[in-house]
Amino acid sequence: MKLILLLLAAALSASAQAPTTAPPTEHPASTPEATLRYIHASWDVLTRSMSDCSSIVDPKVRTLPVLYLPYGFPEPAAVAAAEHKCHLRVLHLPRAIEKIGDLQPQDLEAEGLLYLPHPYIVPGGRFNEMYGWDSYFILLGLEADHRARLARGIVDNFLFEIENYGGVLNANRTYYLTRSQPPFLTSMIRAVIENPRSFPDTVAGRAAAQEWLEHAYTLAEKDYSTWTRPEHRAGNTRLARFWDYGSGPVPEMADASHYYPDVIRSLLQHPSPEAAGFLVKGSEHPDAAEAERLKRTSCNVNASVVCMRAWYGGYRLSKAFYEGDRAMRESGFDTSNRFGPFSGATENYAPVGLNSLLYRYERDLEHIAYLLGKGREAQLWDRRAQARNYAIHRYLWRAREGVFADWDFVHARPSHYAFITSLYPLWAGVASRKEAKSLETKLDLFERPGGLATSTHDTGLQWDYPYGWAPTNWIAVAGLDATGYRSDAARIAAHWNRTVDRAFAQTGTIREKYNVVTGNADVVVTTGYKQNVIGFGWTNGVYLKMRQIVREEAARAAFDHALQPPQTAARQ
Repeated sequence: MKLILLLLAAALSASAQAPTTAPPTEHPASTPEATLRYIHASWDVLTRSMSDCSSIVDPKVRTLPVLYLPYGFPEPAAVAAAEHKCHLRVLHLPRAIEKIGDLQPQDLEAEGLLYLPHPYIVPGGRFNEMYGWDSYFILLGLEADHRARLARGIVDNFLFEIENYGGVLNANRTYYLTRSQPPFLTSMIRAVIENPRSFPDTVAGRAAAQEWLEHAYTLAEKDYSTWTRPEHRAGNTRLARFWDYGSGPVPEMADASHYYPDVIRSLLQHPSPEAAGFLVKGSEHPDAAEAERLKRTSCNVNASVVCMRAWYGGYRLSKAFYEGDRAMRESGFDTSNRFGPFSGATENYAPVGLNSLLYRYERDLEHIAYLLGKGREAQLWDRRAQARNYAIHRYLWRAREGVFADWDFVHARPSHYAFITSLYPLWAGVASRKEAKSLETKLDLFERPGGLATSTHDTGLQWDYPYGWAPTNWIAVAGLDATGYRSDAARIAAHWNRTVDRAFAQTGTIREKYNVVTGNADVVVTTGYKQNVIGFGWTNGVYLKMRQIVREEAARAAFDHALQPPQTAARQ
């Protein structure tokens, strides 16, 4: 076990320089049991806390280590100890934050880590903080691995974020103070409260669980309000969109300075009507007058190194592109061509995935309200869920094609970009039985030998074909299983886990994403994020859950076989 931990730690520390394709030689450990040993050991390697110096390190933004405490928050003893041990600056946020976007990162003295009170799991590699939607899939893995205390601590950290930073953040760095991520909080709350290991089965334990659920419900209500603010409304559709309250290029791209120049290069080489307005004329080293103009039309070259470097061939990216780019990052799908080139028009769409998640959020809050004896509030959540269901079917269900599709509310038209989030309504409970059957018949759009591809478009971007990701594969598999298509779910789950096993045999690591056509970690991204990061938190969690799906379906099949008359069983 010590050897596994040492090898894993070395792999994680080197992930920023890790190759994007698997080396030709195979790792000697090639069985599911070897993959499981790696996962069991990796939780400890990926755990961070405020007393751990490795938590402060930010591979994306290589600045001096700074930790921010909430405004007026007393300095905990563990932070005081880390201040000396980790050569850390501890600062307080300059004012209280009521909602996301109240405080802009550029208003702070320096970029830094935001304090969280409990240990948490990071994805791995350059992602060395607690992420909003990664953590749901990580939590599922922790629950499967009987680490209920750590799982509950992660949810408590999100509740702390809502209280002190305005909502569930993209992650706990200051440059994420302007956006959230796909909303999974209520699903995490339910995972904790429905796990018998989360609280002792005693009178005191049950009372503590009830008190915790009441607190979580109140804060989840506040987090829900993030998605009903005017900026998050998708026109007059009564649906939601993604939105970031910041402006200009995102600071976390400092370690990938090629990204925005690559985007400009690609837009110039592949002009399209969808990219109209994404480029503006600009020089590489603008003078004062041009810099002032670019503040209005592009970004502030004097305030952002990332902005200054975002130049290629006499062009810079427009302010409109940066709005869409930031919204795309809140979606978690960074990046694909789903919402125009490089998803630069993300803010113009009501997405199937987001609104399915919010429907599930409303139904979860209805359920929790009933558990807490809040009948009237439960009815309110029911009405909200019904209204969203109606809007989803009005705008996002394409009856003729038998699919759910994103809606461009600016141009009043559906998207024809086949994307795996079209399966989210299965998991969320939005799809009717007839619709679920139709979606099941569309699986061949995405299903490949190694799992489900994210889209049907081979763009060279990481959230497109032929790449598959753990979270979207899990949402699809769990949705199929929940709607009765269990053999489909088990088949895809088995193929996905086989891909992870095969890649582990080749590389000795677990990765962020996979090539589901070749069934391995051979990922070559031509533009955008070009790494295939080692770790990897959500892949670990989903692997464990997929394993459960496969085993449960095998047990059902064996039970059904045992119930058959002997002659029928013999013929089979």
